[in-house]
Amino acid sequence: QVQLVESGGGLVQAGGSLRLSCAASGGIFGLYAMGWFRLTPGKERECVAAISRNGNSKYYKDTVNGRFTISRDNAKNTVYLQMNFLKPEDTAVYYCAARASAGTLDSYYTARNEYRYWGQGTQVTISS
Repeated sequence: QVQLVESGGGLVQAGGSLRLSCAASGGIFGLYAMGWFRLTPGKERECVAAISRNGNSKYYKDTVNGRFTISRDNAKNTVYLQMNFLKPEDTAVYYCAARASAGTLDSYYTARNEYRYWGQGTQVTISS
């Protein structure tokens, strides 16, 4: 059973930056592909970034590509989401998610139902 704890959310002005962290415990972190999702009222939870087990393959939603960077430190059991040039439409609860991916080092996943483990979420609010 993997436990995920997000941190780093908060309130910033448009154009600012935040760095989200997701600390994992209870499993072998290097066996898990990771993803960052966000949820806003009236919308479905969407994947904004995903990363493979070895960190070599990454995905970004088109509206965050070039502004967000996902990375992972397998030695620290942590995945990060660096968010720059934030916009009011980035306001959401951000969740990290983990999926066991024993056989594939370079695969990432973007669908909610592909992930088994979820953190509790961290609120990100961007003021205009």
